[in-house]
Amino acid sequence: MFSAFINAFKIKEVRSKILFTLGVIALCRVMSNIPCPGVDTHALNIYFNQFSQSSSTTAFFGLFDMFTGGAIHKFAIATLGIMPYISASIIMQMLQPVIPQFEKMVREGGDAGRQKFNQYTRFLTLVICIIQGAMAAYAMQRPQTIGLPVPTSPLVITNGPSFVIMTVIVLTCGTMLMMWLGERITDNGIGNGASIIITIGIVSRMPSALYSLYELVISGGANGATIRPVHLFLLALLFVLVTAATVLLTQGQRKIPIQYAKKTVGKRMLGGNSFIPLRVNFSGVMPIILAGSILIVPEMLFRWMPATRWIAAYFNYGSSSYMVIYGLLLLFFAFFWVANQFNPVQISDNLKRDSAFIPGIRPGKPTAEYLDSTMTKVTLAGSIFLMALAIFPMILNQQLNLPYIIDSFFGGTSLLIMVGVTLDALSQLESHLITRNYDGFLKNGKIIGRRNFR
Repeated sequence: MFSAFINAFKIKEVRSKILFTLGVIALCRVMSNIPCPGVDTHALNIYFNQFSQSSSTTAFFGLFDMFTGGAIHKFAIATLGIMPYISASIIMQMLQPVIPQFEKMVREGGDAGRQKFNQYTRFLTLVICIIQGAMAAYAMQRPQTIGLPVPTSPLVITNGPSFVIMTVIVLTCGTMLMMWLGERITDNGIGNGASIIITIGIVSRMPSALYSLYELVISGGANGATIRPVHLFLLALLFVLVTAATVLLTQGQRKIPIQYAKKTVGKRMLGGNSFIPLRVNFSGVMPIILAGSILIVPEMLFRWMPATRWIAAYFNYGSSSYMVIYGLLLLFFAFFWVANQFNPVQISDNLKRDSAFIPGIRPGKPTAEYLDSTMTKVTLAGSIFLMALAIFPMILNQQLNLPYIIDSFFGGTSLLIMVGVTLDALSQLESHLITRNYDGFLKNGKIIGRRNFR
């Protein structure tokens, strides 16, 4: 495996791609540490330390802090991160089946149609940045209006419309620059640029998580958690097992055999056998992101209204009611995403057009029904596995009372993104090595990246 990395640097083109990707990643990390103008960073640091252990704010800031790589703690120019672009991409993908013009643009427009569709995504990203930037600027001036604790000292040096306008411009420019850098990684580097930037933001939190774990072992935590050396060993073993389970979930697939009718083209006989890979976790990390984002809103709204604050307790992160609602939302969004992105009728039509068929299944409508039924069963198994993986960090938090920054690495969004993006990048790197007659990372078989399922 290590020889494969060494061989990658021997190839000039691959070496250039790796170094370019590392350079862009370094630039993104710099952006995550430059605070916006007009913010009192000292007061902001004290403010975050005051309620970092509060369960009512864990879910709210945990999700955003994970995607921005800690930029929100400094209110940096990359505070919004690349999530507005991800949100815009998700919205545009979900609108394809709803708006026929978009689906026609992507499927029949060729490269020009896809570029036009991507341009619409960028415009939507700009709109989301302006809205989220204004909300972030307003929250910095008056955190209590969105259900957060009242700061002991002002977080903003100069309040007023000028701060809001300046912050919106700075945060929007930061996100649009990160979006452009992510596209450059996709074109000239290794892996999907947006996914790489998110993954690096997650990995950047790992040293802080390890230091927090070290403090628990040495002196115990402020919340009463104590970790002994034997517990540390068990946690390391548990992390390996959960990571292995996440790899299985990411790589798992159901292969539907297909057979091509033999036909003569010129002097060549074409035909043979192949398969359709149906991903066990077809929706990827999207159900976790969507469910987590939605559950943030009810808690904020109910806490904001005094008459309904008792209802907010049911949406506290890690509570039994939260886990039940969270699990049901995961199941819903897993099937919702598959229903929007997986089209068995189109696959059936493509097989019929290519003179291919599934053995034992008649072409046309029976094939579409068979694919739909099989995908439903695969999605059910995958969504249950995904639900267990997403809820496991909450159970770990209840049993060991670990800080959120530690238990978030034992499943859920963090681990799924890290595993999926890493496998995707290694898959691309392996394809470059094999193309140039070098050995890949595995002696038997090959790494399956997420691109293979699209």
